[in-house]
Amino acid sequence: MCAHNPPCPVAEAPDREAARPVTHRFEQGWSLLCNGVLLFEDTGELLPDGRVIAPHRPLELMRVVA
Repeated sequence: MCAHNPPCPVAEAPDREAARPVTHRFEQGWSLLCNGVLLFEDTGELLPDGRVIAPHRPLELMRVVA
């Protein structure tokens, strides 16, 4: 899927969020990465195979906001 050099991490890789964004929909709160991952503003993810990754905001950030 990725045509970048060096290629972006695949959707199954732990660092999949480092892939380049292809499309942003800020008003809807999501971005499509070049590896096919839908990344949501709450840090949740939808992988190309349909698996869902629950939001995983850092706890430190949540303490500051709360």
